Parts: sequence; C-alpha cells; structure tokens
Amino acid sequence: MLSRMAVEQHYLAGLDLAGRRVVVVGGGTVAQRRLPRLVRSGAAIEVVSPEVTPSVEAMADAGEITWHKRVFQAGDLSDAWYVLCCTSDTAVNATVAEEAEKTRVFCVRADAGSAGSAVTPATGDHDGLLVGVLAGGEHQRSAAIRDGLLDALREGRIEDQEREPAGVALVGGGPGDPELITVRGRRLLARADVVIADRLGPRDLLDELAPSVTVIDAAKIPYGRAASQDAINDALVEHAKAGKFVVRLKGGDPYVFGRGFEEVIACAKAGVPVTVVPGVTSAFAVPAVADVPVTHRGVAHEVVVVSGHIGPDDPNTLTDWAALARLGGTIVVMMGVDKLAAIAKALISGGRSADTPVAVIQEGTTRSQRVLRSTMDRVADDLVAAGIRPPAVTVIGEVAGLISALA
Repeated sequence: MLSRMAVEQHYLAGLDLAGRRVVVVGGGTVAQRRLPRLVRSGAAIEVVSPEVTPSVEAMADAGEITWHKRVFQAGDLSDAWYVLCCTSDTAVNATVAEEAEKTRVFCVRADAGSAGSAVTPATGDHDGLLVGVLAGGEHQRSAAIRDGLLDALREGRIEDQEREPAGVALVGGGPGDPELITVRGRRLLARADVVIADRLGPRDLLDELAPSVTVIDAAKIPYGRAASQDAINDALVEHAKAGKFVVRLKGGDPYVFGRGFEEVIACAKAGVPVTVVPGVTSAFAVPAVADVPVTHRGVAHEVVVVSGHIGPDDPNTLTDWAALARLGGTIVVMMGVDKLAAIAKALISGGRSADTPVAVIQEGTTRSQRVLRSTMDRVADDLVAAGIRPPAVTVIGEVAGLISALA
C-alpha cells in the first residue's frame, strides 16, 4: 500500500508589496479592515468600488489609496501583484477571482477563503515581529491563537530573545489596574533587568517578573516614608551605567504630576538614554471607572487638571484658584484630599456655586476603590465622615452629578 504525504492547503510567505500595485475590489467594512495594514506595507493600492465607507474615503482623500468610483471591469488587474475581493456580492468576487487566475495574480476572497488562490492569515505585530496564523479557513481559531501568542510575547511568557540596550524606560503604568498598562509598557517591563517602582504603579505586575530582576521600591507614601527624588535619579543612572536595562514604573502618566521630566533631565545630564512610554492618566481614567465623564456634550466643554499638593492659601502655589472658580467646566484635582476643604472654600469664594457636584474616587480601578459623591459645600465634612484617604482623584463640576441619568 502506498501512502501519500499530507499536503498543506496553504504555503505561508511574506510578501514585499512596497511600491507594487495591489487592487482591492469593494470598499465596505471588510476593505476598511484590510486596508490599514496594506497601507503600512507601502503598496500602491487601488480600490475599485462604486461606494466606500467614510473611513475608506478618508484614506483616498489623504492620498493613501487611489479610489476608482465604479464597478469592477475587465483589465483592472493588469500589472497587479495582489488582489483582494472584498465585496458583499459573491458573483462579483467570483468574477474577480477568475480574472486573477487568468492573469496569474494571487487573489484573496474575503467571502470564501478556500475559493481564492491566497488567504490572509490572522496577523499581529510585536516589536518588529509579524505573527501570522492560518487555520485552514477557521478564522476564529486562527485569531484566538494569534491573540494568545501576542499576549504571551507582550507579557514575557514567550522569550523572543530580544534584549533592550542599557538605559532607562520611563513607563506610565496607568491608574492601578494591571490591565490598563499600555502594550509597549508591559513589553518593556518584561525585559527589565531592574525595576524601580512607585507605590501607585500596577504592583500586581511585579509578581510576574523573573526572579533575576532587581526590584527597587521607590514608594512615595503620602505624609509618610518617601524615597527622595534625588535618590531615585541616582538609582536610575547608577544601574543604567552598570549596563542594565532599567524600567521606571510609575503610576498614571509620567508627565502628569509624576515628576517624569525631572528623571529624564537627570538621565540626560548623565548621558543615559531614556525611552518615555506614556500611560493612561489617573486624572481621566479613575473618574471614568466611577461613571464620571470629565466632559459631556452640553454640560462641560473644558476640563482642567490641577495639583492639590499645595493648597490655595499657600504662598507657594502656582495655581490661579480665582480664575479656576470662574470657569464653568470640570476641575480634576490630583493629590488634594487633605486640602479639599481649603480648595472648596477658595472656589466658592471665587464664585463657584456651593451646590456644585463633587465626586471623590479613592484608589480608582483597584480592588480597594471607593467613591464619595457630595457637593462643594459639604465635601470636606463628608470626606472625613467616610474616611476617604489618599490616593484619590476629585472631580468638581456638573459632570460629577450625571450619575443620576443612569438610574
């Protein structure tokens, strides 16, 4: 008995489409999904379709693609290297595929993958790697495997052998929930030799680090023990100059009351290269998880983020509290729990209504989150009665009262 080797349905290959003519037939949501990666490849893309979605039209207006506003016709595949059939009309897609076969152009049929001469794998990017998965037309399976591989790479569960050069990455870790750190931030954290972490960073992620990683506590506990900024700066420079890749893991965004630029300056003076990875700022994310939108149509057309670390009655304050009181929009106060009575008094004295809604969110996005809802004239007393403590974000303005619309 003769046995035959199983034949794979498809052969995976990477196509260099830069500068080469690619034809996309159809301009609906399927084309809208496929076009961005083709644009990034540098292909000379021509879309043939009587109508397109607004997003596809915007690509044409921006010069990223050429749009032929008509139906497909014979000769459209002349000199093409690759064609995608993305219409909702099976007959049209079949006609395009037939012409592609005659002209020897590889053709993808979005409506029936096995009917084309090529298929598009489920793809994703990771730090210079392009991951592609084919599953014989089982799109959900290939997408799930792709997502699992990318997650494992980003979290360091699969070692990609790529090492970061000595230096510092200033990573904004987001408001506290470990799932709210950026993809890039998590990837760099997984490659760290040394991590200098703030108390307000996503501390759960520290448990995922390899045993060989040195973790330095740079916690700045309000009104308690605190590592001086100079000591943190020195540690960044010292470890980077020792040939280590150092991740400075901060809460929120490094440049929103995070002293991030002070650390960049210190590294620059020492000749240490720095990569800055922005983070999801607590000023907006924490209110969001407490159902407080910082802006809302017809309610607030402005939002101001202000530090409450120095109160209105302190001669060292850099904030014009009288000007803030005259604004009609949203005021987000960071680090202002113990100064909230003075802040409320200053805003009311400046003309802000005493019954302006206020929301105070303690340890937002974490398991310990607590939300206090009050008004400007009562919030100081309510804060004490509820035992609210730092860290907390305070939102002052009509948006803080919109929660009633959800009842």
